[in-house]
Amino acid sequence: MGAHFHPHSHSHAHFDRGEATGRILLISLLITLVFMGVETAAGLWSNSLALLSDAGHNFTDAFGLALAAGGYYWAAKPGDHVRTFGYQRMGVLAAFLNALLLVVLSVALLWESYHHLLAPEPISEKIMLWVAALGLVVNLAIARSISGGGHAHHHDLNLRAAWIHQVGDAASCVGIILGAVVIHYTGWVVIDPILSILIALVIVWTAWDIFKDSLNILLEGLPKGLRLAEVTSGIKGVSGVIDVHDLHVWNLGAEERALSCHVLIEDVPPSASESILRDVNCVLQERFAIHHTTIQFEHTRCALADISCAPGRKAH
Repeated sequence: MGAHFHPHSHSHAHFDRGEATGRILLISLLITLVFMGVETAAGLWSNSLALLSDAGHNFTDAFGLALAAGGYYWAAKPGDHVRTFGYQRMGVLAAFLNALLLVVLSVALLWESYHHLLAPEPISEKIMLWVAALGLVVNLAIARSISGGGHAHHHDLNLRAAWIHQVGDAASCVGIILGAVVIHYTGWVVIDPILSILIALVIVWTAWDIFKDSLNILLEGLPKGLRLAEVTSGIKGVSGVIDVHDLHVWNLGAEERALSCHVLIEDVPPSASESILRDVNCVLQERFAIHHTTIQFEHTRCALADISCAPGRKAH
């Protein structure tokens, strides 16, 4: 019986990138806070619930950016003698709190919009228009800076949460601009609370995927896009492997995947088993992007392989 532990460390370059991204997020946070103040004042002055709703959205943007900055900084730190896997879950936890905050905000917006639908109030559409136009520019600029002008945000759950915040707020600004135009030409002020309701629904829609993905990682569920049967089949396809059991696959953070399992192989000398181990890891890395593995070899079938390999443990 043999065991293998394949470590995966964080480079200094990765940590430096984390610090650089953290600085971008902090600058974006300051800009968002300034604009939130402007939008709140404009919303009160113009009596626009849509602007005030968007200011509330910007508050969660600010909180989300703060979470993302802290989470990304900690996630980039290497492991130590206490937290041997590092701090990658910090970024996932930040994304989860970010999404949860969005849902809470949406409920508050829907409640306030309901009251404004019952009793519409006069609105200054010109202030709505100009402030929303400024907000559109600000949010698109921040979204672009977070993504690095490319697709980096798609590979990090924490950055994706912050990026979706900004894109959702930019979409809200477009809606407010259109609403201001409608009010100017028709005087139909009820469009304002309707826009607020739509903004709330957009917020919930953008938050759901982040909430679901981050919760799955925190609960150590199977990484998104993987099928356990396919991983098992891939390992069994390696020459010399007879069977696989007690298989677990999970995310260490938003990206890095880990695996542990028991592998039954033929009774071969250590030199031969080393080549089997190398082939198994090659399959896991190339087909399933799993780079951190703990594989235990067995030359005789575990007596309790079908039900448990340790007291009190169920089969997997």
